[in-house]
Amino acid sequence: MSQDSPQSVDNPDRKAFSRLRDKLLKTRSQLVSGLGGLLGTQRGIDPPLLEELEELLIVSDVGLETSQYLVDRIGTTPGREQQKGVVALLKQGLLDILAPCEQILQPQHDDRPFVILVVGVNGVGKTTTLGKLAWQFKRDGLSVMLAAADTFRAAAIEQLGVWAKRADCPVIQQQHGADAASVAHDAVQSAIARKIDVLLIDTAGRQATHSNLMEELKKIRRVLTKLDETAPHETLMVLDASTGQNALSQLTQFHSAIGVTGVCLTKLDGTAKGGILIAIAKRLGLPIRYIGIGEGTEDLHPFNAEEFVDALLPAMDQAK
Repeated sequence: MSQDSPQSVDNPDRKAFSRLRDKLLKTRSQLVSGLGGLLGTQRGIDPPLLEELEELLIVSDVGLETSQYLVDRIGTTPGREQQKGVVALLKQGLLDILAPCEQILQPQHDDRPFVILVVGVNGVGKTTTLGKLAWQFKRDGLSVMLAAADTFRAAAIEQLGVWAKRADCPVIQQQHGADAASVAHDAVQSAIARKIDVLLIDTAGRQATHSNLMEELKKIRRVLTKLDETAPHETLMVLDASTGQNALSQLTQFHSAIGVTGVCLTKLDGTAKGGILIAIAKRLGLPIRYIGIGEGTEDLHPFNAEEFVDALLPAMDQAK
């Protein structure tokens, strides 16, 4: 009889979870080593422990507001419940923050293309994320088209062309410096004519404080709405986890200007600042669609709150 179990290394879900844990090593190491120090004393949940926990969370870029919320929640837990331990209480607090933001992006493709407007500042991995999404949607049996509306950078147009070949999907583009809204307009018309399921539109990535960029994005949205009053169906903002609190600031500015409907947090594998995802969830409560944990096409994961928290914190038997 085989010795394999549902939790064996041959289990695909277990493999995926192990990979997630490995990729979140830097953030997890910071949290776990700190929690290990707190738990090593075997003391109860007292004010000094809570103060140390708050400092640990802040260092992990969970943010002051969210860290205070979590610590206050643990500190006011009834005595009998406190017997569960600080890790179990922290885990539940994180899940209560993150679970409402776990909303998988499921393109609806009836008689018109599902239009996804991808936004973000330069360097966050926006075009690469868009390409990975195209590849995954194609893998799932959807027809996909790309639009190179980042006409500000010639390199972005070329990069998108590479991803279009990789995902085997058409790309709509114009010359460097062309009007971005015109590219979006042509792309939607072409997607409708070809009965495309999903249209992914790349956009310029200058800073959120750049007024011209925001006006350009607003113009793109107006053009899309004229062609389809329900478009864009998703405004997905890509953020770089390694920028920590700057990511939260960027998201706040973009959301205020154009209305972000979903978040993708990239580069979680290379930073100890993964706690920023928790701060984003607590502050804005926007759907977290994806997390990026590597360069491969499979390293863009639909966000799962429980898996994320389990990958960050020590197992309960290790926390005793």
